[in-house]
Amino acid sequence: MNLRAFTLSALLLSLFFASCQQCWYEPYRGYKKAPYTLKGERYYPMDVQTALNYSEEGIASFYEADGDIGAIGQPLYEGEFYAAHRTLPLPCQVRIKNLNNGRSCEARVADRGPFIHGRLIDVSSAVAEELGFTRKGLERVRVEVLWVGDGKYRVEAP
Repeated sequence: MNLRAFTLSALLLSLFFASCQQCWYEPYRGYKKAPYTLKGERYYPMDVQTALNYSEEGIASFYEADGDIGAIGQPLYEGEFYAAHRTLPLPCQVRIKNLNNGRSCEARVADRGPFIHGRLIDVSSAVAEELGFTRKGLERVRVEVLWVGDGKYRVEAP
């Protein structure tokens, strides 16, 4: 490969990665909101418009899915800010606020879960660390949707 071709390739790759807000994933086309069944229980994800007004308080837990594939086929890596929710359309971006210490951060919902009664959302260990509850394991949080979808499918919350 000559220097000009190498330089052009490097430039195109850097433009591609610069266009990603979180470069650990490839943008998903569309929304995953089809009903699904797990362990005999049927789940009905909400539609995009309902999700855009979503805000709920509940218990967060954390998990590490390093290298595992999330529900929309994207790998989930250690150190990244991702989450799992049973009924939000995938993918979406949420703000999670720790109701006990006031800390908050954003995470990409790209997986399904938690499937333990009484839990609202599973977050990566990086999110749990940012929110300050890695030692406790569980925490009271508020979850609000910021947007649903990627690229041309992205719709912002009001």
